[in-house]
Amino acid sequence: MAGHDHHHHSGEGFWHSGKGFWLDRAAILLSGLCLVHCAGSAALVALLASTGGAMFGHGVHEVGLALALAIGAVALGTGLCRHGALLPALVGAVGLVLMGVALMLPHGTPEMIATMIGVSVLAFGHHLNRKASLALS
Repeated sequence: MAGHDHHHHSGEGFWHSGKGFWLDRAAILLSGLCLVHCAGSAALVALLASTGGAMFGHGVHEVGLALALAIGAVALGTGLCRHGALLPALVGAVGLVLMGVALMLPHGTPEMIATMIGVSVLAFGHHLNRKASLALS
């Protein structure tokens, strides 16, 4: 058809592997896994009325935060250099700070809530980063 753009934006699919967006997708997936971990831990605690076990230890959260910091720094930093939009990096940084604050809270509900909010904000930052990068395509 004349005058109609038939260009297909194959890079817009969430799991599309092109254009180097895999880190943002991996970070969003990691955030989702963290949410499942937090919600599952809360349900398991309610069922067992016990907070013992490796699933509930600070070590799991420390490893998760270290992974989030590493992936976030690379993905959000690369995105900032690519598209120049500061908002995704700022939103992602707020999420990472909230996750760090969660580690300083008493183990239990306050820590779980802060972590869930932090990973949600971080995932949104990665989503904004992907959208800003896709806008350049």
